[in-house]
Order: sequence, then structure tokens, then C-alpha cells
Amino acid sequence: MVSAKDIIIKPIKASDANRVIKNLHYSGKVVPNSQLHFGVFLNGVCGGAMQFGPSMVKKNMMNLVEGTGWNDFIELNRMAFADWLPRNSESRAIAYTMRFLRKNYPHIKWVVSFADATQCGDGAIYRASGFQLTDIRKSEALRRNPVTGEVMHTMQAYHLMLKDEFKNWEALEGFQLRYLYFIDPTWRSRLKVPELPFSQIEEMGATLYRGQRPESIISDAPNFRLGEGGANPTSGLETVGGANASKR
Repeated sequence: MVSAKDIIIKPIKASDANRVIKNLHYSGKVVPNSQLHFGVFLNGVCGGAMQFGPSMVKKNMMNLVEGTGWNDFIELNRMAFADWLPRNSESRAIAYTMRFLRKNYPHIKWVVSFADATQCGDGAIYRASGFQLTDIRKSEALRRNPVTGEVMHTMQAYHLMLKDEFKNWEALEGFQLRYLYFIDPTWRSRLKVPELPFSQIEEMGATLYRGQRPESIISDAPNFRLGEGGANPTSGLETVGGANASKR
């Protein structure tokens, strides 16, 4: 039986990773400044991707961990996996990429990532992979364009010079959760914000799975992983192929 041990994770070109993310990630969008790109392969077919890069506002993130320099940390910007990949592929891929960073980029001491508990999920994969929960907050950063129906983040609206228009769009209710992973475990003691118990997610009503709150989750859940991305086969790369290709 195929298992997560059978997947292969390796660096790929940015253009290939972008195609995978656009097809599999629930947002359909990539982060333009991502710098490190990994493909997840099973039997020679790419069924997922992970992208790392600098945070949008690095100076704010630096202050989370005492003594952090400009290049001492990196953000996991995007992660999307096809549904046909074996169970636990995500946690295995995270473990591989953390070892890769430790070996090849020893100046990187920690990784930050965010879970979108407005549209996606509350970060179950991060919790299973050794990340520390450091923030849960209600978020109005995502708003819906009343004309096109497109959901946009406040940072994207700012860069597109839509700030004044954006504030009048419908805000999507939900939460954003922040997670940190210490590649160098000695840096964990430098954390300047509290580590939150995972139980606080439920206590604050921030639980989200496959884009649904617990009270609305039903047994015939969709066959794609709203925690990570979209459900369309990826074209171009040697690909996420097959009619059943879907995402996590």
C-alpha cells in the first residue's frame, strides 16, 4: 500500500510551483516574492507544492523572537496538496523542508506561517508538525469585491491602490492564526509572545476544517482539501494528473 514514505520532495522552478499552487490552493493565488519552491511527487507525478519567502512586513515579524536579524527567519507562504497523495504527506513534506532549510540555510532560525480560519482551516497540519501557536485573532483582512465577487486581502488591495474602495467591501468573518516553527530549537526561548494552548482555538470559536465550522461539517465533505487549495488538475508540470486530482 502506498504511504507518505513513498512521496519525494525536491526543489522545483518557481514557474512550476506557481502552476501547482494556482491549481490546487483554495485562493488560486501565489505570493509573488516567494523564493524557495518545493514539489511533492508520487510515482513521478507532482501532486503538491510548498513555497517559502520573506514576510510582507518583515520588521513586524522580526520582533516576535528576540535577536532576530533581517534574514534569520522565513515564511511558509503557500502549501497545497492533491487529495490523491497519501495520508500524512503534508507533515512528511514539512519535516523534509525543515531539514533542508537547516542544512542548506543555517542562518534561518525559525519559520512563520498563518492559517486562514476564515476560508480554509485552523492549521491542524501545523500543530501536527511541531509548530507553536502564537496568535489567534478575529480578522477582517479579507473582503469581497461586490462587483466581481473576488476575495482580496488588505495587503493586496493596498498594493493595487484600492485602499479607499476596499474599506467599503463586505468583510468576511473569521480568524487568522499564527504559527512558528523553530528550526534551531535553542531560539524557542527567545520567543517574546506567549505560546498559546491549542485548546484556545476551540475556546475562541476559531475552529475551521475544510472551510466549515464544526456545526456545519457533514459526513459527505467535498473531495478537495480546503485546508490547502483548489481541485483542478495541474497542467504543464509533469503533473498533478488524472481526473481525480484534487487538493487538500
